[in-house]
Amino acid sequence: MLYVVGDIHGELEKLDELFETLPLAAGDEFVFLGDYVDRGPDSCGVIERLLDWAKQWPCTHLLGNHESMFLDFLGWTDDAYFGSDAFLLNGGEHTLASYGYFDRDVPSADSFELPKAHEDFLLSLKRFHRSGDYVFVHAGLDDTPPGAEDVAHALNRMCPRELLWNRSGKRFAPDLGVTVVYGHTPAADFSVRWNLPHSIGIDTGAVYGGPLTALRLPDQTVFQV
Repeated sequence: MLYVVGDIHGELEKLDELFETLPLAAGDEFVFLGDYVDRGPDSCGVIERLLDWAKQWPCTHLLGNHESMFLDFLGWTDDAYFGSDAFLLNGGEHTLASYGYFDRDVPSADSFELPKAHEDFLLSLKRFHRSGDYVFVHAGLDDTPPGAEDVAHALNRMCPRELLWNRSGKRFAPDLGVTVVYGHTPAADFSVRWNLPHSIGIDTGAVYGGPLTALRLPDQTVFQV
């Protein structure tokens, strides 16, 4: 089975509780949809737990817009890393605090260094992932670009801003024959956003008091804490 986990946002206790509820078996795999950091109390602890979890289970970790802002804030250069001016306005101070950033004599992004394993983790995050009839992205997709003939072609032509920040609600062109699973935008009531066969949204607002959600595929069973 494949378990897909929605936006965690530093909620380490919920992540640990969610892991404990899953009826795991040999051969299971995980996809994490991004936004591991910001707003919640322990972004550092979440990344450490994800690193430990990946030693036990095959895992794919996607880049979220909050990791994009964090990496841009730290000075890394890539077309997928942007938005550092909005990092602190979107809960970045909680991420920095979890790493002891404000405990230093002179807090500065220029002199701040992440633990090497955490830096490697953040720099390795993928923009999208495909498994069978499902595509996984952080924020969803709008219409496919002109001339897109298949899923891989469409995804490779999408700009990072589309993959990381899209909130249009269209989520994926149905003519490509896949279901997109995404996070990023919680519903007002923190429910799973079912739009089958086109999309499933599983950011259920864990950092705002909603549950943290895992979706098991292909049977589409939902686990929440």
